[in-house]
Amino acid sequence: MTDMQDIPDETSVKETSAKETGPAPAASPAPAPPPISALLEAAAGAALPVLRGVRDDQLELPTPCAEYDLRALLNHLFQVVVAFQTLAAKKDVDFSTTPDRLGEYGARWPDRFADETARLVEAWAAPGAEDGLTGGMNLPARTVGAMVLLDLTVHAWDVARATGRPYAPAAGCVAELRKLVAQMAPTARKMNVFGDPLPVPSGASALDVLLAETGRDPYWTVG
Repeated sequence: MTDMQDIPDETSVKETSAKETGPAPAASPAPAPPPISALLEAAAGAALPVLRGVRDDQLELPTPCAEYDLRALLNHLFQVVVAFQTLAAKKDVDFSTTPDRLGEYGARWPDRFADETARLVEAWAAPGAEDGLTGGMNLPARTVGAMVLLDLTVHAWDVARATGRPYAPAAGCVAELRKLVAQMAPTARKMNVFGDPLPVPSGASALDVLLAETGRDPYWTVG
């Protein structure tokens, strides 16, 4: 039977271990997250080829967003990209109406959309854009920037699905958006911004999991 006094106390074990192994290495600081502007630039680069491939005869097609046909979805995405430039500058935005920019710009709408995404990136790259609070809900500015990143990424997928075009999200965007959705999903579902989460099979891609978390069917097709 071992006497209790023969069992080394925790302090002596730590001291002996420290003598044998030396001081523990300092923990490496967590890497800084990429700037929202860099993620937006990458997301725009992935989205634009899909949007440029939309034909006029496809604008009435349904999309994975049941409330939008393709024309309405593109006008909504236009509105978001323009409005979030203003939010980056900590100014108020009116979302009560959605302008018909496709009707206004005609065949030039893809080029105008590309111009607006460039302005969006520039707005979020401005000094202080990610600092403090912005928007009607006074959310952290980086969270608001991630919200437009979500629209640009997920709606590009919506357009790709509606038109049968390939789409791959920009590197790094899905990981950032999974964190956003985990944070915002309960509130978004109460506000009917997201649908209820859908199940995905084991081994589903990170994009499919993200889509399912927003209430989308990752395997949706026009039918």
